[in-house]
Amino acid sequence: MDFVKYALTTEKAVAGIERNNSIVFIVDLKSTKADIKAEVERKYETKVASVNTLVTAHGLKKAIVKFIKAGQAADLASKLKII
Repeated sequence: MDFVKYALTTEKAVAGIERNNSIVFIVDLKSTKADIKAEVERKYETKVASVNTLVTAHGLKKAIVKFIKAGQAADLASKLKII
């Protein structure tokens, strides 16, 4: 099942790519942190350090995915055409 829907491209989310080595994804409401971590590692062939989630007031679930290697978020963001 696809838990990750798309990467968020707001100004704050894009700033986190370089500052925190993380990318913000919009994910399925029923997905768990383990599901999100496994899918990102499988789909994008990268190692994930941690996943934080929150549900917005609009009913969307955000996942802040932090990567292990420095600069890995920027590399993935350029592949996804975020930056």
